[in-house]
Amino acid sequence: MDNAKETRHRITVCTNCRHVGKPCRPGLDLLTHLQAALAQAGDALSDDFSLEGSVCMAGCERPCTVAFQATAKATYLFGDIEGDADIGALVSFAQLYRDRPDGLTRESERPTMLGGKTLARIPAAIVSAERQLSLVLQ
Repeated sequence: MDNAKETRHRITVCTNCRHVGKPCRPGLDLLTHLQAALAQAGDALSDDFSLEGSVCMAGCERPCTVAFQATAKATYLFGDIEGDADIGALVSFAQLYRDRPDGLTRESERPTMLGGKTLARIPAAIVSAERQLSLVLQ
C-alpha cells in the first residue's frame, strides 16, 4: 500500500474470546482467509481496507463476528460468519460499503449469504453530530 495514501476503511474480526481467555481459532482463520481474499480481489480493494483482529466484540452468541467501519460512514457488525463459506460475501460487501459515501445499505442490497447476519448498523457519529447542530441552529 502506498504510504502517502491513508486507508479509509477498516474490517475488524473478533479473534480473542473473553469467555475462555484465549485466541479464537475460527476468528484467526477467518482473518487469514479474508486477508487473502481481499488481496486476490485486487489492489483497489485491498488498498482501501485495513484488516485487523480484536478482543471480544460481544457477539459471543453469534460467532464469528466481523465489523466494517470507516470515517463518516455507518458501522456494520455481522455475526454467524462461517469461515470460507462467507468469504465471498464479505468481499462483495466490502466493495459495496466502499462505494457508498455514507456506508448505508439495505438488506436487499447486501450479499444473500449475509442475510439475517446483521447484528447492528450504527450510524456515523459525524452525521448525528451534524444533524444535532442543524437542529440547534434552527
